[in-house]
Amino acid sequence: MKINEAAELAGVTVRTLHHYDKIGLLSPAKSAGNGYRDYGEEELLRLQQILFLKEMDFPLEEIKEMLDAPGLDRSRMMEAQHDMLLKKKQRLEKIIALVEAEMRGDSKMSFKEFDMKEIEECRKKYADEVREKWGCTEAYKESEEHTKNYDEWKWQKVSSEQREIFAEFAALAAEGVKPESDAALALAAKWQQHISDNFYKCTDEILAGLAEMYIADERFKPNLNKAGEGTAEFMSKALKAYVRSRNC
Repeated sequence: MKINEAAELAGVTVRTLHHYDKIGLLSPAKSAGNGYRDYGEEELLRLQQILFLKEMDFPLEEIKEMLDAPGLDRSRMMEAQHDMLLKKKQRLEKIIALVEAEMRGDSKMSFKEFDMKEIEECRKKYADEVREKWGCTEAYKESEEHTKNYDEWKWQKVSSEQREIFAEFAALAAEGVKPESDAALALAAKWQQHISDNFYKCTDEILAGLAEMYIADERFKPNLNKAGEGTAEFMSKALKAYVRSRNC
C-alpha cells in the first residue's frame, strides 16, 4: 500500500506519515527507487496502535518507547486502551447531556462534566506499568537520557544508519555468507557500536540478549526481514558468533 493510500485509510496526512518515518516511529516496509513507500499489514497494525495511543494522549516520544519495548504486552495494551476509551466516551456523553440540557432551556452551571482527572489517572497508571516492566533497566534509562534531545534530523540519521546496517546483513545472508565469517562478525561489531553510540552502552551480554530477541519476538523478526527474507535469523546467528569470538 502506497503512502497516500495508507494516509487516506488511517485518516492522517501524508506529511504525518513522513514525520513518523523521520523520527523512527513508523517506517514503510520498503522505499522503491522512484521514492514510493509501501506499507504492509505489519506497518498498518503499528499505525493503528500509534493512533490508539494518541487517543490516550500519549506524546509521540512515549508511544515510540512503548511500542519498541521488549516486554510490551499487546493484550494488556488493548485492555488499557479499551478502559481509557470507555472513560473518554462516558465523559463525552456527560458533556453532550449538559449541552442538550442547555438547548432545552434547562440551564445549570456545571463543570464536573469536563473533569479529566479519571482519564489522566488511567493514562498515568498504564504509563507507569510500562516503565515498571521495562523502564527499570539501566539500558532503558541510559537510552532515555541519550535520546531526549534528539531532533527530527538526528532521528532520521539514526534510522537511516539502522536500515543500512540491516541491508548489509541481508546482503550477506543472500550471498550465502556464513554468520561466523569475518564479514559477518565485522558487521555485528558495527551494529553493537551503533547501539552504543546512539542509545546505550551495548555490552556483549546485552548484544547476546538482542540476538535471542530478534528471532524469538514476533515484533522484531518481521521488521528485520523487511531488509530481506532470513535477515533476522542470519543477524541473530552473526551476533551470537561475534559474542562467542570475544569471550572464548
